[in-house]
Amino acid sequence: MTLPNGVSRRSVLAASAAAAAAPLAFPGAAEAHDKGGPKPPKSPETFHLTVLGTSDMHGNVYNWDYYKDAEYDDSAHNDVGVAKLAALVNKLRAEATGATLVLDAGDTIQGTPLATYYAKQEPITETGEKHPMAKSMNVLHYDAVTLGNHEFNYGLPLLNLWIRQLGFPALAANAVSAKTGKPAFTPYVIKKVSLGKHAPTLRVGILGLTNPGVAIWDKGNVEGKLNFLGMVETAAKWVPIMRARGADLVIVSAHGGDSGTSSYGPELPNENPVQLIAQQVPGIDAILFGHAHQEIPQRFVTNTATGAQVLTSEPSKFGQRLTKMDFELVREHGCWKVATKASTTLNTNTVEADPKVLAVVKSQHDKTVAYVNQIVAASTEELSAATSRYEDTAILDYINKVQTDEVVRALAGTSYASLPVLSIAAPFSRTAVFPKGNVKIKDVAGLYIYDNTLEAVVLTGAEVRAYLEYSAKYFKTLAVGAPVDVATINDSTVPDYNYDTLSGVEYDIDISKPVGSRITKLQVGGVDVAADAQFVVAVNNYRRSGGGNFPGIVKTQVYNEQKEIRQLLIDWAQAKGQINPADFFVKNWQLVREGVPVTF
Repeated sequence: MTLPNGVSRRSVLAASAAAAAAPLAFPGAAEAHDKGGPKPPKSPETFHLTVLGTSDMHGNVYNWDYYKDAEYDDSAHNDVGVAKLAALVNKLRAEATGATLVLDAGDTIQGTPLATYYAKQEPITETGEKHPMAKSMNVLHYDAVTLGNHEFNYGLPLLNLWIRQLGFPALAANAVSAKTGKPAFTPYVIKKVSLGKHAPTLRVGILGLTNPGVAIWDKGNVEGKLNFLGMVETAAKWVPIMRARGADLVIVSAHGGDSGTSSYGPELPNENPVQLIAQQVPGIDAILFGHAHQEIPQRFVTNTATGAQVLTSEPSKFGQRLTKMDFELVREHGCWKVATKASTTLNTNTVEADPKVLAVVKSQHDKTVAYVNQIVAASTEELSAATSRYEDTAILDYINKVQTDEVVRALAGTSYASLPVLSIAAPFSRTAVFPKGNVKIKDVAGLYIYDNTLEAVVLTGAEVRAYLEYSAKYFKTLAVGAPVDVATINDSTVPDYNYDTLSGVEYDIDISKPVGSRITKLQVGGVDVAADAQFVVAVNNYRRSGGGNFPGIVKTQVYNEQKEIRQLLIDWAQAKGQINPADFFVKNWQLVREGVPVTF
């Protein structure tokens, strides 16, 4: 029987019996009771909910570096992978005094040779292989995952198949059908959670928000099929609906950082709006977020409408950290209320990898290791990317040579064949090396770590100059005579992958001058480039679609055969049998100060 206030008759009787049996701690209270005075107030019973969060796992299952063919390690001795996360999650589940939910904030199926292999070399199928990230995450028993922008890298058919292979929902409320405007994926779920034998059910609403930048970064895969709405506006739409449908607690799982800035222009909704969501959308208790690869154990944001403190946390990347959110809840007038909430991040290098996760992915891991250790060519000397950010290197010119050759081949016999071909490459990795002797697929993959495809557009001389000026903002301004430290030469707000070098033109970057006036030399064959000169420029699809917000590059392609740049690098090396810098290295750019080359 349930009384009008929602409390069961059994719980009332149990509480009365417990009170009668309890010893009286204060004689004064007993005397007051004997005299008919008021009883001391009873503290409400508290219940505990733990929410564990991961993000940006990027295809890591084993604690393994496929590029080095060795156990993963870095200067901080971090570990990576779902197997490590699973061990820590299982430990916390066993220790929990209440209920536990496990969520992920996206960027799951791209980022390692393991993930690439089962998207490209042996793509997952409906009846055959399951994706290693589906197999491993199913062992861990997630409650929900949010789609990150990299989930869209391999096209919608593979993404939708991966979702069907999961044993839990994949969320993305702001990804809508371009035809109908309706959600293309599950917007949210409401999980019914038991907090204890005698506790009423807690209903936890989980809203998933993906990154609007998908519309730029994977335009070729989603254009005309999906639209991506603003994360703030989408949260404002769905949170009240979730509350109306019974959610006692609302958690947002968002694939976007909290800086409030975007790497692209204003034509798309904000890329990193988590703080704005917390400030502007009432009714949110906590936000698990990702995308920025930062470790933020706990950050409270005040909602401007209600004054409520919204708990936010980001668990780094690759499975190196696990966010642990703790909620203490009480029942008041038949409703759940959050008494306290807090979060922290836990290091996965404190546990041994979960053997069940390792077992379900072992054959796929072994096959990937064998694949990346295939020899593609022999290098006549060691080529390193260590200095590619601040000086011209042969290993980046290798990328530019391959891209140039492909575009020249494709445009032969067309109206563009007579135009000079320039090529753009970014220093994605500071640790990539082609060893002297055998170069393997893992070495090429370590140099070109993204699944980009090759495209080409036509730029004028003025546009090339503007592009280089924009790229040159990567460097700090260092006056003539000021010491140059390569460790701090760049502006820390500009990531390495948003700094581009060009082949096919000779240019100087004067780092003593202010941003916007640093390209002091721009020539071809010793002759200044005219503003109206025309060039075909080979570029990856990420940059051509607007990634990094570089000027002038977002225009109609003159080449777009959907060929992966990494595979082109492998194919070129296999065809040649030899990687010799004499075939492609041309020192065509340098850093200067007032015309004097900077030396390192």
